[in-house]
Amino acid sequence: MGFRDRDLDGPRFQMREKLMSVGDDFWIEDDQGHRLFKVNGKAVRWRDTFVLEDASGEELVKVQEKKLAVRDTMTIERGDTTAKVHKRLLGIRDHYVIEVEGGDDFKAHGNIVDHEYEIERDGETVAKISKKWFRVRDTYGVQLAQGQDVALILAITVCVDAMARD
Repeated sequence: MGFRDRDLDGPRFQMREKLMSVGDDFWIEDDQGHRLFKVNGKAVRWRDTFVLEDASGEELVKVQEKKLAVRDTMTIERGDTTAKVHKRLLGIRDHYVIEVEGGDDFKAHGNIVDHEYEIERDGETVAKISKKWFRVRDTYGVQLAQGQDVALILAITVCVDAMARD
């Protein structure tokens, strides 16, 4: 799976396009094909819930969709950290804002639908997402910068992908 962005030197992951349908589970693999994280899709009465688990089944992050919000919002819960992901209302390019309570906010921008975008924090790219690294039709890669919160960045990617399809 030889993909690498020259600007980023952290871990790489392989994701499936159109990641989630309610109730679907799938694995996130590293660049060697090892299953490291499982996205466990659950249907709850008022909202969709997705849980990111490690390979042993331990919950790392919970993602919930708020269906009755003014604009679509997904909430990421990781321990004491909560982040809200929503699409920016104005602009011609896809742009998502990730507001982290008590921390630095992120933004995801680029061609979200085609999986060619970046996630930034404080003007620095922390992850690049691209389909160009693969020949497999329904697959795209996530390349992180060194030292990032892997579970949080992958959860953001899952949210952006789910919200872009709605």
